[in-house]
Amino acid sequence: MTVLTILNAPGTQIPDQLTDLGRREDVELRIVEAEELGSALPGTDVLLLWDFFSRALRSEFGHADSLKWIHAAAAGVDSLIFDELSASEVVVTNARGIFDRPIAEFVLNYILLHAKNSLRSLEDQRNSQWNRRSTKNLAGSQAMIVGTGSIGREIARVLNALDVNVSGAGSHARTGDADFGTVIDSAQLSSHLSGVDWVINIAPLTDKTKNFIDAEVFAAMEPSAYFVNVGRGEAVVTPDLVDALETGQISGAGLDVFDEEPLPAGHPLWQTDNVIITPHMSGDTDGWRLRLADQFVDLFEKYMAGETFPHTVDKAAGYVR
Repeated sequence: MTVLTILNAPGTQIPDQLTDLGRREDVELRIVEAEELGSALPGTDVLLLWDFFSRALRSEFGHADSLKWIHAAAAGVDSLIFDELSASEVVVTNARGIFDRPIAEFVLNYILLHAKNSLRSLEDQRNSQWNRRSTKNLAGSQAMIVGTGSIGREIARVLNALDVNVSGAGSHARTGDADFGTVIDSAQLSSHLSGVDWVINIAPLTDKTKNFIDAEVFAAMEPSAYFVNVGRGEAVVTPDLVDALETGQISGAGLDVFDEEPLPAGHPLWQTDNVIITPHMSGDTDGWRLRLADQFVDLFEKYMAGETFPHTVDKAAGYVR
């Protein structure tokens, strides 16, 4: 008998694909919320984090006496990984692939809104003003994508299709990459931003990437450059970003993630010009929870059949290599 525990968020409905797993004769299904996790972990073989930003496992990990596999129903696993888990033999998987195209489309939306000055046009519309203006071409512009995983690659493919010149910043420098061409070491990011129009962060949050987009990076950007963050808010030094926007060091930003979520009502970013703020929703297209459930069911079938997973998280690195 395999014991599957699903950690659910309060008020969140679990799709039928997941609850149907409990109908199997060889599966015992436990569905709990954070305060119940400790009592559910003894005997648990598989843990599904449907409450994908929960940190509850850290304090309760000592109760996990049979745990073999954890699946996080999210792309990022920074809220999950901790030292004891990294040192263990527990396999971790994530929702790799589910959010690639939706987030790439969201990034394109940010870029198009800025390039075509759409916010100004909407303001003119509300004021019944007829103001023609020229806008930017995407073709021939330069994009630097910080984070060269599957989502970053999909962003690169979408922008390449529009004749945007794309390069990447990752953990290791290289040339001849199929999607990015040239990949620089992200530690050297500020040295490679001359002439870049679009700086897009989708890097996983690790010790190396926390607060690494700072005043030095913003100062290296062109005054016409536009910053997009669909990775993690903690990768950015937020006061440095606010200063860069308010002083005109950069021309604007599209921000889906923040170091404090929800973004507080009095936060200066709400009132900063040329900023588009969205509430951590860049991957949430219609049916996204059902796709997450289908992915887990497929992985669970592989687990029960003794097959290997198509991807696993490198717990030391904090992402799928």
